[in-house]
Amino acid sequence: MKRFFSILLLTVAACVRSDEVIVVGSKNFTESIILGEIVAQKIEGLGIEVERKLNLGGTFINHEAMVSGQLDVYVEYTGTAYSAVLQLPVISDAAAITAAVDSAYAENWDLIWTPQLGFNNTFAMLIRGEQARSLGLSSLSDAVEYARDWKAGFGHEFLNRADGFEGLTAHYGLEFVGNPVSMDLGLIYRAVSEGQIDITAGNSTDGQIQALDLFHLKDDRSYFPPYHAAPLVRAEVLERFPQIGVTLADLEGTITEASMAQMNFQVDVERKNPREVAREFLAALP
Repeated sequence: MKRFFSILLLTVAACVRSDEVIVVGSKNFTESIILGEIVAQKIEGLGIEVERKLNLGGTFINHEAMVSGQLDVYVEYTGTAYSAVLQLPVISDAAAITAAVDSAYAENWDLIWTPQLGFNNTFAMLIRGEQARSLGLSSLSDAVEYARDWKAGFGHEFLNRADGFEGLTAHYGLEFVGNPVSMDLGLIYRAVSEGQIDITAGNSTDGQIQALDLFHLKDDRSYFPPYHAAPLVRAEVLERFPQIGVTLADLEGTITEASMAQMNFQVDVERKNPREVAREFLAALP
């Protein structure tokens, strides 16, 4: 009974928050944490107090936290919102995806997409570099005949989302040895590199791809939709603090795929603190 009341008190405390503090969240992978830091520091530059809830969890945890008012801002990806949250059929038209998520998020949850940051972080189907070189592979179509001998491992979310495992394997006719292993996102790259699995779905801007000599198989039949990153903000927050919308709009187009990959590399390989990497990025902006 004592434990029950302790949990209840913690839950109630978590629900009590100041309207003057902006809560910035992120998903549970390096890039999202860096982007959360960039957003948090931009808002702090306005003299507004920020509470960080970074490394919070996957897409659906962050989404529910926004809808319930426990988060005010986090960076989401358009293709993820379209396919995973709205559960719409996968398409490749970037403008149509942006229009759909802008409208649905505002109408359903009073959530506003601010301008896009400038890069597309698509899923990257990864194998070992030496494997790609020895077999002469460059694309997913090339890999189909070899995949029957491969062990596959993916993050839990990829295995369950509309634009993930089932759709991809059906689209290309891919088959693997047994059922794919569900793995923590922080482990998948090294698992491929060390031969525990042969193929996984990573992020195209991840710094570990180059560091671990992994090879990104081209999505030559255009299965994956575009995943353009943009800060997502509760409408009520923008009404109270319109300057937040202005300062986040300043980030429009400032991050390329190459610069995002470099920031990820600094954290994952060079072991720099995400807060420091974000600070250096913002300091270098014109």
